[in-house]
Parts: sequence; structure tokens; C-alpha cells
Amino acid sequence: MVREDEKKFDITWPVHKLSCEQKEIEREALDFAKSKLDKGQKAIFVIEGQAGTGKSVLVTALFNEIQAACKDKDSIFGGTKNYVLVNHPEMLKFYKRIAGESSILLKKNFERPTSFINKIQKSAEKADVVIVDEAHLLLTKKDAYNHFYQENQLQEILKNAKIVILIFDNKQVLKAKSYWSKQKLAAILGEDNVKIRHLQKQFRIEANSDVQDWINGFCNKKICCLPEKQKFDFRIMNDSKQMYELIKEHEVTAGLSRLLATYDFPYRLDGNDYFVKAGTLSLRWDRSKPQESLAWAERTDTIDEVGSVYTIQGFDLNYAGVILGPSLGYDEQLSKLVVRSELYEDQAAFNGLKHLNTNIKAVKERLILNALNVLLTRARKGLYIYAVDKNLQKKLLQG
Repeated sequence: MVREDEKKFDITWPVHKLSCEQKEIEREALDFAKSKLDKGQKAIFVIEGQAGTGKSVLVTALFNEIQAACKDKDSIFGGTKNYVLVNHPEMLKFYKRIAGESSILLKKNFERPTSFINKIQKSAEKADVVIVDEAHLLLTKKDAYNHFYQENQLQEILKNAKIVILIFDNKQVLKAKSYWSKQKLAAILGEDNVKIRHLQKQFRIEANSDVQDWINGFCNKKICCLPEKQKFDFRIMNDSKQMYELIKEHEVTAGLSRLLATYDFPYRLDGNDYFVKAGTLSLRWDRSKPQESLAWAERTDTIDEVGSVYTIQGFDLNYAGVILGPSLGYDEQLSKLVVRSELYEDQAAFNGLKHLNTNIKAVKERLILNALNVLLTRARKGLYIYAVDKNLQKKLLQG
């Protein structure tokens, strides 16, 4: 239960009223799964959608329907074993909390892909329906750090489930070890018994289309004219401390307001605090607290921290202040945004690129821009941007 005094800060669904588009895709996915289970056919249903199109809301509504039907012995889903997988620890916390508040969903049905794969391979039974949220985070190579020793997580999931429903956005791929090109995805999915649907409607950003156009352009190295003044509060800031003060004010009045930054400032998982230093502001990075039941975006104490792409991906904010670090700059002679991958602190994101048969420089750039896209698409009501690079800040202020 959500306390009365917590309601304005709550980011849970369940279950939000679905849009017509979401309802249609939910119905198609359910009918698809029923038909394939009835015929004993393995099949894949892919739901593609960019940030803010309501993918996770649809996951919860869809899984809610499946698990409710699971208790009905006359349903095709009766007695089936079904799971939601997500390769994102903060999102997994979120899902498990939702399950803990539900009379239908169980925490044990929400897992990390590696845990699911390792468990199901020891069992004599296969899973029936597996929904993979944030499927763009699935590993595409061995990763001993994550205890995954096979070649590809999606392939292993497909081997061990009858129906797989993938929620996918190739603009949110963040690491080389989970690098999915459209071609690679198509090669694994094949053509038999695969259906693909697209979510188009944007729910998160409560703004005119010029704001979304500006964000899309910037994440593709284009600096467009600044959006017109409107209800959505879009600002380019020249004072990082002032941006933080605005965020703190919104946290009091609206809740869910946080500072975020590109991964351009040192950070290590060694128990020490590390700081984002931008202009006159010095604020610590988000602390790793795996023991916390609430995700970083849900905890009120994190107003004193700067969130990274890894803690905020998949979550909504009301107001976001985004610090663009040194990896993003502006070349005045070439009159264009430049991406300096050598200054990106998350060099681990590039591990394994040499094994890809592709342009390494271009992929590094794409991974950084994907992370930028995640940060810039979190806010519902207002987005503030501060650039460390003086040339970039000057250009952004000019519009």
C-alpha cells in the first residue's frame, strides 16, 4: 500500500489504464501466445518502442493477464510456468516490489536472465511464456562477471521457453557485450513464427513535438533550434549549481526530480564515494546499494546524488537536470557536435568491440549517444541541460 503522504512521489503502476495502441498490442500478444501454445509451436513476439512509449507498463499489464489466466484450469495458460526477465538490477527491484503488492504476481516469477538460464537448464521442464523487458540489455557474448558462460543470452532463453515476448529498443543498447544491431537480432530471431509490433505514442514527455525533435536531433549529433516556450520546462543552463537548486525545489513540490550525468566522471565499485564535478558543482555519484529494496529513482535520499544511465534507465522522473560531461563537445571549425570516446569514463562499455565485425569508432560513438538518449528522455515535466564543454554550452545557449 502507498501511504497518503507518499502518493505524489509514487512511480508504480499497477495497472495503469492502457492506451488504445497498448491494448491492441496486448491483445495481439495474448492471442499470439494462446495460438502458438495450443499448436505446440515455439514462437517469438517482439514489441519495439523508444523511451517513453509505455513498454514496461505494457509488460506488467500483459503479465498480469497471463498470470491471472494461469490460475484458470480451463485457460490455455492454466498451470503454465511464466517469467519476466530483465537484465537491470534497479528495474528488477521495481518489478519485485510491484509483485509484492499484487495478489496475482509473485516475486519468484521475476528474474535476471542469467539466473533464469542457469536455473532452467538444471530443470527437466521448459518455461512456457517468457517476457524479456529491456531485451536490448541481453548479453551477446560470454561474461564471467555476470556468471554467463554461454554465447548469447537470447539464444539460451529461446532454447528454454515455448513463447518469448521481447521488449526491445536498439537506441538503449549501452555496452559492447550487449550490442544488438538490427541484423544481429534478425539473424537470431529468424523468420518463422515471429511477429513484430511497434509502440509509437510517447507518454512520458509532456511537451510539444519540438522538444522530442530537439532531443532526437541532439542524440544524432544535430543541434536544432531551441524549442518554443511551453508548459514543459526546457532550459539550457550556464550554472550547474543553479540547475541543482531548481531540481531540489521541484523535488519538494513535485517529487521525482534528480540530477543525472553522462558517464564522464570517475566512478569505481569499491565502497568509496566518487564525485561529479561540473562548473561550481561537486556532488557524489549514486551509491551502489544492492541491499536496498527500493530502486535509486524511488528513494528520497538520492536527491543528494547524481544518477548514471545505469541507475535511471527504465524509470520516469518529473524533472531531470542532465550534466553533459567532457566526452560531448562542439567543434566550432566544423560546426558540429563531437563525441570524444577517449574521454568517456565508462571504458568498460567498450570491452569486446574488437570481436565485432564493425566500425569500432562508430559503435563507440553510438553507445555514448544511446546513453545520452536514455538520460534526456527521463523527464515528464521539465528538462535542464548543463554542458561542461564551454564551446558546446555556448552553442546550446545560442540554439
